[in-house]
This record gives sequence, C-alpha cells and structure tokens, in this order.
Amino acid sequence: MGEHYGRRIADKWAKTAALLSHHSIAPHIPPTSRFTANHLSSMLDTHHMVVVKPVVGTGGHGVIKVWRNGEGYAYMYYSKTKRFASFAALLAALHKQRKGRAYMIQKGIYLATVNGRPIDYRVKYVKTKSGWVYRSMVGRIARPGLFVTNLCRGGTMVTAAHGISRSLSASLVSAKKDKMRKLTVWSTAVLESRYPGIGQLGFDYGIDKQGKIWIFEVNTKPQ
Repeated sequence: MGEHYGRRIADKWAKTAALLSHHSIAPHIPPTSRFTANHLSSMLDTHHMVVVKPVVGTGGHGVIKVWRNGEGYAYMYYSKTKRFASFAALLAALHKQRKGRAYMIQKGIYLATVNGRPIDYRVKYVKTKSGWVYRSMVGRIARPGLFVTNLCRGGTMVTAAHGISRSLSASLVSAKKDKMRKLTVWSTAVLESRYPGIGQLGFDYGIDKQGKIWIFEVNTKPQ
C-alpha cells in the first residue's frame, strides 16, 4: 500500500500541547492540565466532571471519570463507581489507581449517545508515497454501563454516518464528517512539523450533545 508506520509519539501531553498552539484547533481541545491535587480540585470546581487518564497508554486502560456527587465526590473506572465523602479520600483512591504513573486531566464532555450509550469517532489517517490519505472514519459506541468506547473494552463499531445520524441527526452527517476531516488535516500538519517522521495517526473525536466536535487525543500507533 506504500504506507509506513513512522515515528511514534507516546506522550499525550506533548501532542495536546502541540495542537493547542494552533488557533483553529485549540477551541476543539477540552481544557487539559497535568494531574496534581490542585489542578484536580480547581477543574472539578470549574467543570464538575473530568476525565483523568495516563499520559502514556492505549485501549482506555487507566481512564477514570471523576465528578462531584452532592457534597462528596465519585469516580467511575470501567463499570465500577466509587463514592467519597471528601476530596482527600478521592485523591488517595486516585493515587492508588495511578500507581505512580504520570496522568493528565481533561474537562469531561457529555457526549451525544445512541440508546443512552456514549459514542465517539476514530479517524485513521496514514502517509503514503503520494501523501496523507484517510483509511477509515468510524463510530464507536460504548458497551452498556461503560463510558469508554474502545472496541477492546466491548465497544461497538458503526459507520460514522450511522453514529452521527443516530446520536444527533441525519441532516448533520455531511457537515460533521467534513469538520472532522478539516481538523484532521490541520492537526496532522501541526504534528508533522513538530514531530517529523510520523506516518500514521488515529484521531479520537467526540461530538457533544450540542453538536460540538472535540479532539480527545491523537495516537501515532492507532489500533
């Protein structure tokens, strides 16, 4: 096919920082910070729900949804929810889950759903001898009871058109796919200038209940 795997960049924080440097891409990146107790506290104050995830990792492993729960806090890891009476208790539990690994925090996005199950999108973009080409654009519907959509966690793959029409409206399919393609081209240019030698990219997009498109992360070793 003329494709090459190319350079791999595992650090999600570095890739996010690169994309934030582009004025047309930055509004599509959820507010993001490194994981610290102060950052977690302030982001929960501001956004009420966040997602914490490893700086290096794939397949949804280690991704935790955290939110305020009345006077306390809660988090969801895979299908298990734990509740905490204090921020200190929440933080201790998160430190135990992290196992010393570097984590980052993103504002939680309330994704559009299909039958109550969150859906996001994976766009695979690869470099060939004739330039960058699209290999796929698919929707991934979370397994019932989970918030991560990864296929390796039981997610269901559908066409992007099917996912957009079922979760939003059939009238929006063309516009949303076009916007994801534009963001992919812009983002690839930024990442290739910052990291020469990359050869394949997997973009994880979400579309929220209001129809806004978000870039969650970009993988240089897409599954």
